[in-house]
Amino acid sequence: MTMEQDLALAMRLADAAGAAIRPYFRSPDIGTETKGDASPVTVADRAAEEAMRAILRAEAPRDGIIGEEFGTEKGTSRRDWVLDPIDGTVSFVVGRPIFGTLIALLVDGWPVLGVIDQPILGERWVGASGRATTFNGQPVRTRRCAQLSDAVLATTGPHYFDAHEGEHFMALAAQTNHKRMVMGGDCYNYGLLASGHIDLVCEAGLKLHDWAALVPIVEGAGGTMCDWNGDPLHAASEGHVLAMGDGARLEDVVEAMAASHDHDHGSHGHHHDHP
Repeated sequence: MTMEQDLALAMRLADAAGAAIRPYFRSPDIGTETKGDASPVTVADRAAEEAMRAILRAEAPRDGIIGEEFGTEKGTSRRDWVLDPIDGTVSFVVGRPIFGTLIALLVDGWPVLGVIDQPILGERWVGASGRATTFNGQPVRTRRCAQLSDAVLATTGPHYFDAHEGEHFMALAAQTNHKRMVMGGDCYNYGLLASGHIDLVCEAGLKLHDWAALVPIVEGAGGTMCDWNGDPLHAASEGHVLAMGDGARLEDVVEAMAASHDHDHGSHGHHHDHP
């Protein structure tokens, strides 16, 4: 399949997921889950993933599928579609329209196409290798960031870091514009970064389906995505994720995060190896 065909297929997947999700958003019983009765969020998640899987089985039967809800179906090609029907469950449950459906295409474990779709606001970021990232069809660019002290940093929340990861995050946060730090937002933050509204996103504990779609979107907008060591992300990465609007800040960011090592040595008397 050509990239054009893959992109068209990804758009159909996003449309189908959105149609499955919208009826459940801000529904009256969204927050309640009694025993044996699935909550609207789980119903919406499953309905959206089932809709996307049905399209893929029909239109790309040789490709593998890796989904948050229903696991992995092996394919016979070198290609895998990675699906996260609702990334940002908490936002969905409390009625904040900043969750997203994430769709990625991996070839040999490397993300080559990604979609963030926000079905309530009707917002869609699309990235693909060798192409400019678009937001609702119009090209977007990340913004330049002359120094780390100017950078607006976002993360989904401090409770997603363990104590050791938290030290690295706080070391980075201390060097950034903490008056404007953003908490919460999941995949939506990466879309905002691609559109030039946020400079940095730092997260830990992400699964493949959480980050795969984000890489082509951020990179196609002129940004950089990598792990906490500055290495490129691929299917075997451990889920320590950095996104930067301005790749010129990469060294500053990695250095700032490593700086927590220097404080550790004296007080704890042992060396922390970073994952």
